[in-house]
Amino acid sequence: MRHRDLLERSIHSPVASSWRLSLPQFSWLHCFVLIQFLLQILLLFPEISTFRIFFRAGAFALSLGLLWKVPKTGIAHPAKRWAIAILCIMALQLFWHPHISSISAGLAQCLMYLAILAPLFWVSRLNLTDEGFRWLVYLLWGFHALSSIVGVLQVYYPEVFQFAISSVIEEGKYGGDQLKITLANGAYIYRPSGLSDVPGSAATSGFYALLLGTGMALQTRNLIVRLLSITSVPLGLFCIYLSQVRSTFIVSLLCLLVIGLVLLQLKRFWQVAVMFGTMIVLAVVTTHWAVGVGGEMMSDRFLTLLTESPDTVVYQSRGMFLEETIVDIIPKYPFGAGLGRWGMMNDYFGNNYNPITFPVWVEIQWTGWAYDGGIPLLIAYSGAIIATCCGVWRVISDRFSSLQLWAGIIFAYNMGAIAITFSYPLFMSQAGMEFWLINTALFVAARRSHTVLSSWEK
Repeated sequence: MRHRDLLERSIHSPVASSWRLSLPQFSWLHCFVLIQFLLQILLLFPEISTFRIFFRAGAFALSLGLLWKVPKTGIAHPAKRWAIAILCIMALQLFWHPHISSISAGLAQCLMYLAILAPLFWVSRLNLTDEGFRWLVYLLWGFHALSSIVGVLQVYYPEVFQFAISSVIEEGKYGGDQLKITLANGAYIYRPSGLSDVPGSAATSGFYALLLGTGMALQTRNLIVRLLSITSVPLGLFCIYLSQVRSTFIVSLLCLLVIGLVLLQLKRFWQVAVMFGTMIVLAVVTTHWAVGVGGEMMSDRFLTLLTESPDTVVYQSRGMFLEETIVDIIPKYPFGAGLGRWGMMNDYFGNNYNPITFPVWVEIQWTGWAYDGGIPLLIAYSGAIIATCCGVWRVISDRFSSLQLWAGIIFAYNMGAIAITFSYPLFMSQAGMEFWLINTALFVAARRSHTVLSSWEK
């Protein structure tokens, strides 16, 4: 009892709750994130466009390498068993399914799944503290806030800040014209990409800047950090508007709603009032700013969310692909259609001359899972995500954890990630790898709360 009283006193002390800036506590986790950002920035230079595939694969290869580099046994994350089941299903698909596109494409697809799930294993082996987790958040927020700033500058000064565009887009059917917008002043530019080589990617950075900036503003007592984090919110929202990615806008609103509900659950009513009051003011100002810059093209696109019925908007954007997956694809391929038949693995390694293993098109994550592993993979991956969310909720429910509120932010992020799976194959990208990395890092850091750790070990 004495130990628990001391723990509770230390956690709820002003020093603990303010988490004033201290010296960084870097580990393999922080180095991995920094290298991932560096590889992404290098893609902006046209001189290395020839080696684009190697830089794209670099982060995934590093994640696989850390499985070997971080050798000790890790904490038993609740999603680990589901992840092992996913990898077993993929192995069975590789060796058993008769309709894989090619051996190399199937193997590459399996390695992709392993690389994305790998943080569940190697991050759980790290000795990550609460402060280490917070510095991870700082790194993520800092990069995406900077990317959002670049996105804003690309709108105002495209001739200066528009970096190299992906050669895949430039060499495509439309040459990238489908990713351009017309501003209120008549300028015809690419959608802001931020620190990415894909037009419109500034919306993703805007989402992170908005979400993590909100989390930092709710917790820090450092005035400078709070002002910077609040400033990142309208910058992120502006990038979402000008990128014209409606799904990211809806997901951002969903995440803010979830944060509000979590704060209500924790009985932090004053923070709920302050957060939503501030958000309303920032949203009004930013919307006026974005409409003034983006013009009718931008406003008309977002007004469809109000002028058309929700059912129509959802179905016309991505609902038709979910319907096709449920009605046509799953009954036709209950155990998968064969590996390597869609996405970049098919583009680079697939055998597209065989009429039996012809390429298939995937717009949403659920279609990708249905093609790769059928019903077993859909169940296993859903189980892994649900188990992860349950683990985060345990941190939220533990009043002795100093990461309680951050767990609420990550829970909102998880709800957003689940929503994105209905519009984009999130878990076949770096964003999917970041999902497992952030959630596992929170889990490991929360072990300092003995009540949480003991409840997970039972």
